[in-house]
Amino acid sequence: MLKWKQQYSCNIVEIDKQHKTLFELGQKLYDIISLKDDFDHYDELMNALEEMKNYTIYHFNYEEKVMEQYNYPELEKQKKEHKAFIDKIIAMKKKDIDEDQYKVCMEMLMFIADWIEKHILKSDMNYKKFLNEKGVY
Repeated sequence: MLKWKQQYSCNIVEIDKQHKTLFELGQKLYDIISLKDDFDHYDELMNALEEMKNYTIYHFNYEEKVMEQYNYPELEKQKKEHKAFIDKIIAMKKKDIDEDQYKVCMEMLMFIADWIEKHILKSDMNYKKFLNEKGVY
């Protein structure tokens, strides 16, 4: 479901690497949700969401430091978008997903997929040219 495409590239090696990891974590969540067995996957789902949250925080901090270092003019907008994403993951983790794991996790997965695609293809593409012109690759 979540596959990296070259169109997502920011032409910055470390950020592309981190974005690819976000896709992999989203795919991991999808793989757990897609299991068609009679087992309870609550712990796996919660661990996957925690891993997504922690890695996303790491990634956003890295990205924001690079933008700050080069005085990216839309840094505050990026920070707001990043905070909204983290807040959503935290809110999802607080939901009682035990009763309807599939529904809640599909909702979360759709949010992640939509957000990653829109954020990378729009907001992150805005800094691509800016940072590349500053010699950041």
